[in-house]
Amino acid sequence: MEERRGEPGEAPGTARQRLRLVLARDGTAPELAGRELGDAWDEAIEATGLPVYRPPGRNRPAIAFGAPVPARMALEGELADLVLGAMLPTWVVRESLIRCAPPGWRLIGLFDVWLGAPALAGQVAAADYRIELDGVDAARAGDAIRSVLDARSLPRERQKGGTSVAYDLRPLLADLAVLDPGPPVVIRARTRFDPVLGNGRPEEVIAALGEAAGVSLTVRSMIRERLVMRADPG
Repeated sequence: MEERRGEPGEAPGTARQRLRLVLARDGTAPELAGRELGDAWDEAIEATGLPVYRPPGRNRPAIAFGAPVPARMALEGELADLVLGAMLPTWVVRESLIRCAPPGWRLIGLFDVWLGAPALAGQVAAADYRIELDGVDAARAGDAIRSVLDARSLPRERQKGGTSVAYDLRPLLADLAVLDPGPPVVIRARTRFDPVLGNGRPEEVIAALGEAAGVSLTVRSMIRERLVMRADPG
């Protein structure tokens, strides 16, 4: 019997193909995150007619992002998985997603992933951010970076559930370096995703850096360059 490939909007009953998407988002995209972002992508993927697989009884977005997506930030290398209920050539999926991607988003890469591989979110270890700063020169920024990286702890506070929660940023900061002396000074920060400690936030890294430098820093631009997988070298 010939296998059905599925109709647009239909959820095939068996997972056949898992694809990893590499996505970028520019400043023209609406400020969406969480469920709203998932809904936007659901609408876009439904428009492609691709035979999306959805587990029975689970109302999840069609694509699963590797890490929480900030509402307001340019992105250059986000990762997300899409599972289909039929095997399709990657060029077919690529052309469909390029044609129907949500406003401000674009597909820059696509490849097959083993269906039985662990969930993408559990494989993402960190994220790299490229940040342009005003209010400091390269020498002072370099001194402040050394101070921050040498610190045994970086006490910070974040808002959670309407209350302020104290935490240590240092275990969540993997690396910090000056990329371009500028002006403006450009730095790269790598922050970790930890299932227990939470996520390192780049804005908190900048706050700690400003305190170490003894100046008020202004962020001219901030871009999440890529997500770092646990299996990636370095």
